[in-house]
Amino acid sequence: MTLLQILKNIVRKHSIHVCYVNTGSCNGCDIEILACLSPRYDIEQYGIYVHNNPREADIILVTGTMSAQWIDKLPDIWDKVPEPKAVIVIGNCPISGCAFDRPGALIDPPVSKHIPVSAVVPGCPPRPTEIISTILNSADILFENYETKTERKP
Repeated sequence: MTLLQILKNIVRKHSIHVCYVNTGSCNGCDIEILACLSPRYDIEQYGIYVHNNPREADIILVTGTMSAQWIDKLPDIWDKVPEPKAVIVIGNCPISGCAFDRPGALIDPPVSKHIPVSAVVPGCPPRPTEIISTILNSADILFENYETKTERKP
């Protein structure tokens, strides 16, 4: 591994870009994600930046029960995220459907049926500190030696 590759890996671990998608929730988890942006938690001090465009993201944060409208849209968003990429599901709803999973509901949990999930943050809603630590731990795994994994061999 060259010095340039080592530097790229170090910088990527400390510059994480996330995009969050609500696939039909009560907004409890969204409020906790927004609390991460507040001065109390200040996720930017850890090098985590929120984008609305999946083409600029490394990690997608998914909240919600996976309503019928998102069954086709979420895989399209996943395809738009450049490599290396990961998905973190936040809250109980994208993991199991939680309170919304009942007969006649137009939902299709879990999110892992539709796109690959790298990490989960259980809770209803989970605490901002749990969200931040999961993002940081996922980034360490996601970007570890990424430059050497993508090298083309002649």
